[in-house]
Amino acid sequence: MINERNNPVEWSMLIYELDDAREHLETLLREMSDADDFTDGDLAVHLGHIFAHLNRAWNTRNLESELTSDQTDAASQFPTDLKPIG
Repeated sequence: MINERNNPVEWSMLIYELDDAREHLETLLREMSDADDFTDGDLAVHLGHIFAHLNRAWNTRNLESELTSDQTDAASQFPTDLKPIG
């Protein structure tokens, strides 16, 4: 896995993905609590965005170069080498 010392740019992108996922999860929780008309569609949009950030974090954890635009779609997909727990 990349680390901050050897891969500072890539590390900052990994941290960005996780931090952005956290921010969007906090927004989701706030909007679900505040909105009387929150729908399945609203939840799907929020979770899709959150999962994309988490997926990119996992899928790029070993990437020692900048993520290209061609790689972004693949990196945003749910990992095939990660099994949900719990």
